[in-house]
Amino acid sequence: MRVLHVITGLGVGGAEHQLRLLLRRLEHDCEVVTLVNPGPVAAAIRADGVTVHELGMRGNRDLSAIPRLAGLIRDGRFDAVHTHLFRAGVYGRVAARLAGVRTVAATEHSLGDGVIEGRPTTAGVRALYLATERLGGTTIAVSEAVRRRLVGWGVPDRRIEVIPNGIDAGELRYDSALRQATRARLGIPADARVVGGVGRLQPTKRFDDLIRAVAALPDVILLLAGDGPARVALTGLARELGIGDRVVFAGAVPHARGALCAMDVFASPSAQETFGMAVIEALACGLPVLYVSCPPLEDGGAESGARRLPPGPATLRDGLRAALRDLSGERRSIPAVVARHDIAHLAGVVGDLYKRLGAGRHSWKGMS
Repeated sequence: MRVLHVITGLGVGGAEHQLRLLLRRLEHDCEVVTLVNPGPVAAAIRADGVTVHELGMRGNRDLSAIPRLAGLIRDGRFDAVHTHLFRAGVYGRVAARLAGVRTVAATEHSLGDGVIEGRPTTAGVRALYLATERLGGTTIAVSEAVRRRLVGWGVPDRRIEVIPNGIDAGELRYDSALRQATRARLGIPADARVVGGVGRLQPTKRFDDLIRAVAALPDVILLLAGDGPARVALTGLARELGIGDRVVFAGAVPHARGALCAMDVFASPSAQETFGMAVIEALACGLPVLYVSCPPLEDGGAESGARRLPPGPATLRDGLRAALRDLSGERRSIPAVVARHDIAHLAGVVGDLYKRLGAGRHSWKGMS
């Protein structure tokens, strides 16, 4: 089966990394097209041997992208189209319909309460989403929380499949040599106590709460792996609180393993997550984990050993103080919730979905 994956961009991000993991395990002939920003994940996917096309959209209203994308689908004789992220879902579904492809799936990675991919879900955004959603075959929700939000928007439950995100636990295992190398590269002392967070630096991630919590913990370093529009404000907050020298911004990293190995405690302060992949990755690296929101753990992962906290810097401060006090110097055992999100298994589930949607039936069937 030939499958074209359509994604908005391929900079460093959770959805982008998730696509790369999926591509490496799908038993299909896959190619990728990115609408904009062929960033470092595009290079990584190409290095894996997968073709990546660049559509070069000039903006959100570049309607010329639709016929160009439809032409790419027709010329490539793809049997299925799978979209990722909002803009790719809108343009990809329309283009697939114009190209005559009947097997169309869209993964909803980033639908929160009142936000999608960090932007407000206005009435216009919802209307556009619902209008184009009907052109596809199914929408994949990465958690039960996302499924409930989609239903609340008006997407029929029968059109939704819940397939969680996956990880390669082997790629995230703890490595003491990598810990030392990462700390040395970032200028973090080998014996420092390090609290960490991973994710896009945007207001909804609430890394400001984490900075305020660490400000009340003397001799603790905060390591933030990720980049985004809130970085300048977060840097300013750290300086204002007098801990500019105790907050390390690692920037966008192609893979979280090095940063996770360098940490002693992981914290996810966001009160609204569609999945919370960084939390599962931290558990796979054997870290003690504090989190405010992580749907996979809320939907039956209580045995993970991670501690859920109410939102806010005060509860984070107290939780971090307790976690740092309890450090044993050894990494924790890997909980069962990590194995349940094995990417190889979940890629098989996605492949089965393509078949159920009628893969291989398109308008040029039988042509040569």
